[in-house]
Amino acid sequence: MTGNTGNTGNTGNTGNTGNTGNTGNIGGVGWFISDRVDLPFVTRLAPGGMSDLGSLRRIPPTSFGNRQWSANWYAWRVLHEMLAKVPNWAATVDADPMFTNIRNALVANFNSQIDDLVLADRDERPDAMGLILSQDGEFFSDFLAVLTIRPGSHPQTWRVLNIASLIGSFAALYFKDKYDLPRPSQICPALLPPIPVPGHSSWPSGHSTQAHLMKNCMLRIFAATASMPNPMPAADQIVWKADLTVLADMIARNREIAGLHYAADSAGGTRLADLIDTVILTPTTVTMFDQAIAAAAEEWQ
Repeated sequence: MTGNTGNTGNTGNTGNTGNTGNTGNIGGVGWFISDRVDLPFVTRLAPGGMSDLGSLRRIPPTSFGNRQWSANWYAWRVLHEMLAKVPNWAATVDADPMFTNIRNALVANFNSQIDDLVLADRDERPDAMGLILSQDGEFFSDFLAVLTIRPGSHPQTWRVLNIASLIGSFAALYFKDKYDLPRPSQICPALLPPIPVPGHSSWPSGHSTQAHLMKNCMLRIFAATASMPNPMPAADQIVWKADLTVLADMIARNREIAGLHYAADSAGGTRLADLIDTVILTPTTVTMFDQAIAAAAEEWQ
C-alpha cells in the first residue's frame, strides 16, 4: 500500500489557488467592463482641458516642402522642369552624329551583332545569370553597394540617383518609340532570353542609359565638392570614376548576355546618357537638378 504514497505528488495542484483572483466575477459583469476608452489618437483630450477634436494644431505651413518629397517623386518634378526649360531636348539629341551612326550601323547589319550575342549566350550567360536576374528589376542596389552608402546615410545622393534613373528611362523610351527596332530574340528566337523580354522596342538600351546617366551624375556630385571647404581629393575621384564606369558598362553588358539587347543598344544608351549630361542638363538650365547636385555634394566633402 505504501506505493500509493506516490499520489502525494498531486499536492502540486495547490498552485491552482491562484484562480481565486477570479472572484472579481461576482455579479457576472465585472470581467467585461473596460477600464479605459480607446479613442483615436487625434481625439484624445489635450492637457489643459482643450477640445477633444484635435485642437493642438500647427500654423499651416506654406507648402508641402522640398524636403518632404521622396526621392522617386522629386525626380518627376525635375523631369517636368527639364521638359519645360529644354523643350527641344529630343531634337538636340537626335541631331548628334554619333548617336545617329550607332543606330544606322545596327540597322545595316543586325546579323553581325546577333553572332556576338550567340557567343555571349554560350560563353558568358551561366556565370552572369545571378546579376542578369537581380538587375532586371533594379540596379540601385548595385550603385549603393559600390558607393558604400544607404538612402538614409546619403538622402540627397539617393535623390540624384532617382533623378538620373527616371530621366534616363524617359529619354530612352522616347527613342525606342521613335525608331521601334526589333529585339534580338525576334530575329533569333533561339537566343531564348532567361527572363521575359520587355514589352517595348530594343534601341537604345534603357538599362544602359539609366546606368550611365547615374554614373555621370555621381561624377558631377564629386566634381561639385571642389568649391566646398573639404573638396574630394582628385585621387578619390579617379577611383570612383573607374568603379562606376565599370559598373554601368557591366549592367549594360548583362542585358546583351541575356539576349535582350544588341551591343549597339548599349552604345546608344551610353551616348544618350552622355548627351543628357553634357548638352541637356547643363549648369543653370534646370534649377532643381542643379540644387539636387549641390545638396548631394555636401554629403561627399
